[in-house]
Amino acid sequence: MIKGLDRLEVITLFVEDVVEAKRFYQNVFGLEVIFENEDSAVVKLSNTLINLLVTENAPTLVEPHPIAAPYAGARLLLTIEVEDVDAVCAELVEHGVSLLNGPTDRPWGRRTAAFADPSGNVWEVAQLLAGE
Repeated sequence: MIKGLDRLEVITLFVEDVVEAKRFYQNVFGLEVIFENEDSAVVKLSNTLINLLVTENAPTLVEPHPIAAPYAGARLLLTIEVEDVDAVCAELVEHGVSLLNGPTDRPWGRRTAAFADPSGNVWEVAQLLAGE
């Protein structure tokens, strides 16, 4: 085991339109923008930063791996624990967000629903089911 790999600081999401992505994270998540320039915007979750980086600037961060096209398929799922998945889903829909699936009770004791940001990055809200 490598020590020191236990604290997530920043998630960098590759986006096609920084302005649209920033608006999504401000309006849907209610996040504060703590940095921005023409190529990126950084928003803050309570304990993690999300760097919204224009896709054209992404290759140097992951080379030699290629950058996948938007909606080419999910590559990750980011999960946020919530108290009431159904209530959060209702709010997402009010904000114009389409659910990919759910809410669904999962066999591992969670009620979940998934949605995507404008660049196809998939998020899930998850609620611990009673008795779990």
